[in-house]
Amino acid sequence: MRTLHHQELVDILVGATILGTGGGGSLEVGVQKVEHALNLGKEFNLVTIDELSPDDLIGTPYSCGAISPLTDEEIKKYKRLPNYEMEYHIMSITNMEEYLKKPLKSVVSTELGGGNTAAAFYAGAMAGKAILDADPAGRSVPGLQHSTYYLKGVPIYPMSLCNKFGESLIVRHVFDDERAEDLVRALAVVSQNTMAVCDHVNTAAVLKDALILGAITYAERVGKAFRMAKEQGGDYAQAVVDEVGGKFVAEGTVIKNDWYTEAGFTYGTMEIKSGEDLYRIWYQNENIIMWKNGEYFATVPDLICVFNNEEKMPQLNPNAQTGSSASIIVLPAPAEWTTVRGLEVFGPKSFGHDVEYVPFCK
Repeated sequence: MRTLHHQELVDILVGATILGTGGGGSLEVGVQKVEHALNLGKEFNLVTIDELSPDDLIGTPYSCGAISPLTDEEIKKYKRLPNYEMEYHIMSITNMEEYLKKPLKSVVSTELGGGNTAAAFYAGAMAGKAILDADPAGRSVPGLQHSTYYLKGVPIYPMSLCNKFGESLIVRHVFDDERAEDLVRALAVVSQNTMAVCDHVNTAAVLKDALILGAITYAERVGKAFRMAKEQGGDYAQAVVDEVGGKFVAEGTVIKNDWYTEAGFTYGTMEIKSGEDLYRIWYQNENIIMWKNGEYFATVPDLICVFNNEEKMPQLNPNAQTGSSASIIVLPAPAEWTTVRGLEVFGPKSFGHDVEYVPFCK
């Protein structure tokens, strides 16, 4: 077991934000939550799967919803309700334990992203649970079905759901992860675009073969390389590529970023001009497809990552401003997503694009 301290936690969350490919939730909010727990004297204890007993229960707490900023209308609509924003992820865990009549030993992040990785870390630390060095995505992903749990047939139910207003329920059964996505997303739409979820509860013995092990320390490597390059005045985008492999694509200017919120997702298109080249990135929370001069250039499951060069930080998609300087890199997909089944679930065709996946970083 390793106790994580402030700098290590920030490195992990920044690395997770880079690997979040424009989605995965707010890094700023994620850091605030972690610092809140630290100020309360809570510990963030990172464990490997082999440090757990085979019958130890592991849960996956996270947020499901859009990453768009709240409108004044959305804020006003729910003003009369109580706000449990600092507690609702913890509530999703405790409600699950009450339902199962068994405690969770550990929690695992549902994806790598500044918001969702922090949600698992915060809930775990506040509830006194170990944090597992793993995740079921190896990046950020838009849907509940986009997980290695789904690839391996680990059931998503029972599911513990809770919104920021303290309203909660247990889903005892659901047909599959795609159906669970529809149900939870519908609840997020009427809950200020976010639901806290705790699902895929199972033993360490079962989840050992259904997770991407080492995902958190991988994010830490990315975040540390990024930070050190910035501190030394170096090229932080290239430093990330050098650390974990991948390719630097271009540096340019954001000339367009149109987005909208629909059915609990943030959809949008960002255009970046670099010399004579035009890069167009379509996102559904996360960056999914990139074109160069009108031709398919990079697709999921590879990671299309954008940096805001003025803030010198990874770019959360809805926040990109026209006229700002940006850098684009592409990092290789986790191997689990490049299998035949992985591409069926999370390849370009699963998003309606009739194009074959070609590894960008080969």
